Amino acid sequence: MTDASGDSADSAQPAIDPAQAAADLERLLRATVERLDASGARDEALGEVRLPRGFGPFKTSVQIAPVGRAWRLGILLVTSDARLFRVGRITRATETGRPQSLSLSVEQRRAERVAATKGHFAEGEVVNFEYEAIALDPESLARGDGSLSIDGSRVVLAWNSPGDRRDLAAYLDEMFVLLFDS
Repeated sequence: MTDASGDSADSAQPAIDPAQAAADLERLLRATVERLDASGARDEALGEVRLPRGFGPFKTSVQIAPVGRAWRLGILLVTSDARLFRVGRITRATETGRPQSLSLSVEQRRAERVAATKGHFAEGEVVNFEYEAIALDPESLARGDGSLSIDGSRVVLAWNSPGDRRDLAAYLDEMFVLLFDS
């Protein structure tokens, strides 16, 4: 049986200690951040949905407020302080005009663009929101019930379906290359 990287899932590699895996993961993420920063790779905004406040006619509207920046590498977001998130929803801050009573999904995307604009993002800015933090601690890696787990001597990323796993270092390298090919 092989995984998405083409490696044998039944490899005879010795298991790595979870604490060592977490330390290796931190070094990998810091090296990735340095590489992205040095290359001048384009980062994207991170936002948080803020629900209306107030009462009656004095309510604020829904907005997506800026909370940071990250590089998007496929299904992952990497921040400058080496935190890792799984991509959630993505929109662009643009003026959208008035509602046109189109399909529910079209109007939902329009509302997201309006919320990003009200959050004071620059016109045309790509905004990531509803993303999910990925646990990087040894216990989470050992449990393997999140996006990252330990497989033999490497940290792997859960891919599309539950059984698909990909070596994280190889995945980050590939996404770095694709970032500049697009």
